[in-house]
This record gives sequence, C-alpha cells and structure tokens, in this order.
Amino acid sequence: MSKNPVVAVVGATGAVGQEMLKVLEQRNFPYSEVIPMASARSAGKKVEFKGEELTVVELTEDSFEGVDLALFSAGGSTSEKFAPIAAKAGCVVVDNSSAWRMNDECPLVVPEVNPHDLDWHKGIIANPNCSTIQMMVALKPIHDEAKIKRVVVSTYQAVSGTGQKAIEELENQTRRLMSGQPVVADVYPHQIAFNCLPHIDVFMDNGYTKEEMKMVHETVKIMGDASIKVTATCVRVPCFYGHSESINIETEEKMTADDVRALLAKAPGVVVEDYPEKKAYPMPINAAGEDATYVGRIREDETIENGINMWVVSDNIRKGAALNTVQIAETLMERDLVRVP
Repeated sequence: MSKNPVVAVVGATGAVGQEMLKVLEQRNFPYSEVIPMASARSAGKKVEFKGEELTVVELTEDSFEGVDLALFSAGGSTSEKFAPIAAKAGCVVVDNSSAWRMNDECPLVVPEVNPHDLDWHKGIIANPNCSTIQMMVALKPIHDEAKIKRVVVSTYQAVSGTGQKAIEELENQTRRLMSGQPVVADVYPHQIAFNCLPHIDVFMDNGYTKEEMKMVHETVKIMGDASIKVTATCVRVPCFYGHSESINIETEEKMTADDVRALLAKAPGVVVEDYPEKKAYPMPINAAGEDATYVGRIREDETIENGINMWVVSDNIRKGAALNTVQIAETLMERDLVRVP
C-alpha cells in the first residue's frame, strides 16, 4: 500500500476486541486511523488506544467505506452479515469467529504455519479456533520434519474462551463456595468452579462436540494435508486464562524427544520449557498475557514405534485470538495483500 491503512476493530468493547487494540499498540502496527466499532448498544462508549480515548461507533452496512482492513471479533452471526459487506466495499476482513473457517473461498491462517494461503484470499480471511492455533504452532515443524500421521489431543480450556460472563461466573462461584453459599450456573450447564466439564460447544450426531470437530477439520485445512488423522477431547477447566493441551503424535519418520526439543527450540512462536528436574513445564498462569506457545513434557510414546507426547500451553485470548489476528494483518501488509481482488 502507498499509505498506512485505515483499520477497524469490530467488537471493540469485548474481551478479544480490547486485546486486539492492545496488540495493535504494542506491536506498533502501521495505521492512518483506528476505528473501534460495535453494536448500537455499545456505540458511544470509550476505549483506550495509545493513551487516548476513542469513541466506539455503531456497526452498520455503511461502516466500511474508506476502511482498508477490518479485524472482526463480534460473533458468528455478525461476521456472516457484515464481512461480505466489508469485502464488497474493498475492505479486507480478518475474522475471529467460526463463520468462515471452513469456507473454501476463505484462507484459514496461522502466520507461523501457512502464511502462503493469504495469497489467494478474496477479501475474507478466517482466524482459526484458539485451541487449534496453539496446536498448529507446535506441530507444523514436526510435520515438516517427520510427517505426522495421527494426533490425539485432549484440551484443558480456560473459561475466558467462553467470554466475560464465564470469567465472572467462575469468580462468583468460587467466592460463594469458599463462603459456604450455594452456587448458580448460568453460563455453563453445571458448576465450573472446582470442576471440569467435558463439554465445549454443542454435541454433534457422532458424539463429539463441535469444538472437538473444529480441531479435526481445521488441522487438515491449515496443514493442507488430508492424510493427517486427528481425534480430540475438549474439556473446560476452572482456569481464567490459558488453554493447555496434552498432545500425542504418531509420525512416519522416527524422532526422539531430544530431536523434537531441538526442532521446536528454533520454531517461530514456540518456547520450549522442558526441565522436569527443575519442575519447570508450561502452565497457564505463566502463559497468560504472553505471545508465545509454550511446549514441555516432551517424551517418547513407548507404546508405538514413532510416537511423541507433549504438553502445549498458550494464552487463548492473546495468541488464540487477538495476536494471531494482528499477525495475519501484519503478514497481509508484508505481502502487499491489503486489497480485495
């Protein structure tokens, strides 16, 4: 582009939208103007950006005239309606909902993994599911080196993945339980405080949840390899920020645990934290607020010939949503792709 882009943040008053503004500021993203947008209910509110207060404007069908780049985090139905309108107006959309992820016309991108897929965008680019993103960052170097055949993943996902009301529910339930009062579950079907729920999103006909099937299908699309088999179990845990994943991988070529450590130590976006003798391993309390995907507990699966186990942790609001979205925008700028073909 000959000028810095006009950037809209759609859903700017939500947790991810506010984090997007923070990431744009922290990474010094080039812009000529930043416009926070939200529903009529939030229009007129103030959001902070670079020491100033920006006024949130109402999202309408006319909002994207003169906007070059829009970062969406306003829910699937909003994205379904407004992303095509934005693209028709010449604005490139990076969408954080699930609305466009499996659309064949829309790239699904983790910049450390498949930035080349941005080359064929037609105006709308999808940000993957938070649990998929961190798994892809850790698995892509291994797949390139030894070709992954099968992945078995169990997730331990923080309540912030559901939103602000879930954060408040965990906090309120914890307070009430510690003071001997009964708890009420509104956001989740059961108490989340001091509990684990093997239930994220709706159940499908095959017995898996929608969240689990997202990880299956998104992995294949991002990796560009339909031969990779994935099976997932996704669990909500009483943690505020940071998703954790236990991942078992079977590869075609043999890799030792040391091979994997050395490979991931050089991988973009990855920090290897694997020192069991020092009781050092990734934990969500340490990953919260950080950009990296942390990998530890790397060890060989002794039950199969070419197997590796690992533990992967990342901040779901940051790398799992806001940061990955901004990194996509940065990559679009670098590749001169902030334009609708």
